[in-house]
Amino acid sequence: MPPIRILPDTVANQIAAGEVVERPASVVKELIENSLDAGARRIEVEFRRGGRSLIRVEDDGAGMSRDDALLCLERHATSKIRRAEDLGRIASFGFRGEALPSIASVSRFTLQTRTAETEHGTEIVVSAGRILEVKDCGMPVGTRVSVAHLFHPVPARRKFLRTDATESAHIIQTVRLHALAAPGVAFSLLGDGRTLFRSGAEATLEDRVRTIFGPTMENGLLPVRAREGDLALTGLVGKPGITRSTRHEIATFVNRRPVDSRTMTYAILESYQTLLPRGRFPVAFLFLELPPALVDVNVHPSKREVRFREEPLVRGFTIRSVLTALGAEMPRPVSAAPPPASAPAASGDRRPAPMPPAPPTPPASQSSAPQQILKQPPATRHRGPLPPPTGAVPSTDRRPPDPAGAGRASTPPEDPLGSGGWTLVGWLDDHLALLSTTGGLIVLDVRAARQRILFERIEAAYLEGGPVSQDLLIPVPLELDPIAAALLVDHLELFARTGFRIEPFGRNFFRIESVPDWLEPGDAADLIRDLVALARAGRLAAGRPGPAAEEIARRAAIRAGREEAPRDAPGLHRLMVALLHCRHPQTSPTGSLVYFQLSRAEIERRLHRGQSRGDKELD
Repeated sequence: MPPIRILPDTVANQIAAGEVVERPASVVKELIENSLDAGARRIEVEFRRGGRSLIRVEDDGAGMSRDDALLCLERHATSKIRRAEDLGRIASFGFRGEALPSIASVSRFTLQTRTAETEHGTEIVVSAGRILEVKDCGMPVGTRVSVAHLFHPVPARRKFLRTDATESAHIIQTVRLHALAAPGVAFSLLGDGRTLFRSGAEATLEDRVRTIFGPTMENGLLPVRAREGDLALTGLVGKPGITRSTRHEIATFVNRRPVDSRTMTYAILESYQTLLPRGRFPVAFLFLELPPALVDVNVHPSKREVRFREEPLVRGFTIRSVLTALGAEMPRPVSAAPPPASAPAASGDRRPAPMPPAPPTPPASQSSAPQQILKQPPATRHRGPLPPPTGAVPSTDRRPPDPAGAGRASTPPEDPLGSGGWTLVGWLDDHLALLSTTGGLIVLDVRAARQRILFERIEAAYLEGGPVSQDLLIPVPLELDPIAAALLVDHLELFARTGFRIEPFGRNFFRIESVPDWLEPGDAADLIRDLVALARAGRLAAGRPGPAAEEIARRAAIRAGREEAPRDAPGLHRLMVALLHCRHPQTSPTGSLVYFQLSRAEIERRLHRGQSRGDKELD
């Protein structure tokens, strides 16, 4: 066994950097927190190429002397705590003393700082953990940190970075969270030479939300103010009609620190459980204040995770507070009509109440009895993927293409739902059809089937150069927050390939000039916002048609699902033909099943047929 040795400081710092500096956004987070701890009232953040080539954070805080500037580059050097007991009452953002030496060990690091008591500042240049130069410099009171060529000393770490767009989105999200956490601090964010957003020192959270997200977002939020014992919750939550396709705009803060709290996030989602459709998420900016002794922030070196001493208490308090805010917005239920005069007045009268009239019997043409039988032509077996359905949607029709009216093939595809044909038995609800086949019983989700057909058609059109667009007589206006506006500008080519033509119209304002021919103009603005949210989360890239096509197909399928499904057997036959021509007919683009089958053997097993002698004798 080799002898045990103490690692050099450079190696130890690079190991620590693996925990503290996960990506360029981690550097921005640590530097902003240092600026806030220094009492800064103005913070400017600049990055290039997603933080790979440059990250610069400048503030007007207290600054550091030369001795403190040199000492802050040593591991576990901090001014926030002195004793172990201080860990139980941490009120600052940083306290571990690992960030700066870890960052300096994996980059070319330049620190410039000056205090109000000195006439000149101090500049320290560090490369891969080694101090190259210490000298005087001229600068205003405060601190400026420049990080160039991040992860250059450790090329293996550099390979794990995502694209510039993805890393930029993480940096933007980090700055936005800290700007929300400190409304009284002026923030500026510059990316690749362009100003992404600039805000002054606002007095309230509402003003900061208006600056970052725009007045449209602010108008859709409700205030939250609650207190129970040592717990206080303030912030803003979205009205039930304000939804997003991701959890990206659920921001939680504990003692003004942005955190990823599963306890608070799931409490927010549970509060909206009956108010939002599946797959949609609310907007929330919630600030929880509690004594530092009731929360442990020393869980992870990045300090993004916290652990509450009493999680059930925090969870219940959050749910009650959000429900109270939402209850003030929800309309009151209409009181029931008074009972008729003929109704018994005495509680002791036990006469049965009159039964409501029975619904009228549907005509024979609308009956879903087993007489509606459709036999498919004999199945022709194919090898490999099935060809796409034929037929096109007229470009003048802006409604979503109706799968039930398209997809007629000269040679029917292989029938996976049972050889010999199938029978329409009835409907379980508006969009669940019950089919009987020679192999058993089929439950078909017509809405999911339409979504699968639409998705593959849209994706095919995307790959072939773009779907058919329809110019709008009156352009649709679109207002976005500065961050979303910058992301939209970066993805205009992608939106053009999906059938949109969007023109800038002033700062953070756009005009939607053209939409895909299956999309209603009134739905265009909401769809663009959802796609920008996917881009902000790093899930939308110009070379990947999947996320954009899936979101467009989902929206179009929802509109198609609102229309009456084909209730007759021929209409279902046309739908099945189009579905069976899809590459993946069994699942929708979101992963849900389109249909499932209960075999005859499974049905007989559940009914316990053939299990007893008496059953056989009766048979």
